[in-house]
Amino acid sequence: MRGAAAGLLMTALVPGCATGPREPLEAFERVLAAHDSATAALGEWCRSQGIAAMPVITARPIGDDRAAEPEGLRAALAVGPREPLGYRHVHLTCGETVLSEATNWYVPARLSAEMNAALADGRTPFGKIAAPLGFRRERLDSARGAVPGCPRGTVLRQRGLLRLPDGTPLSLVSECYLAANLGSIGD
Repeated sequence: MRGAAAGLLMTALVPGCATGPREPLEAFERVLAAHDSATAALGEWCRSQGIAAMPVITARPIGDDRAAEPEGLRAALAVGPREPLGYRHVHLTCGETVLSEATNWYVPARLSAEMNAALADGRTPFGKIAAPLGFRRERLDSARGAVPGCPRGTVLRQRGLLRLPDGTPLSLVSECYLAANLGSIGD
């Protein structure tokens, strides 16, 4: 008992040695903040954490119908009431591990025909397909823990507006990041 108490005391006194449930989440948030693309961030995280032997991020469509447009969507995307919008609701996976559930509303007219065709296939993440456009992420909000509209096991939800280099809105995304990103600590 005495050795265990001394070890805990040393961990608390030596900066950088403490490992608690918040540090992995904070490290994960730093990786997300360093990228405009959640796909790129999840790929980096998957590699660094050894989540899968092949750290490739894949989109798996969730079999739901197109959701009702959220209030303010068309204003955020700077489109009129008749402009067609694209919608994707997917799980982003690394290997067989589901890392996030993402909802994405986007403007197909601001993508190439090839990009729209790739999105229709459904398996390639939006961030990978749209990466050649050089979009930037404007983070709208972030919330830790359980959030309405996110699945059980969510540890972080972020919403963002993806903008083209000239500032034109491309996509409004909501991403629910799951405890699988944090390994056993997030469970």
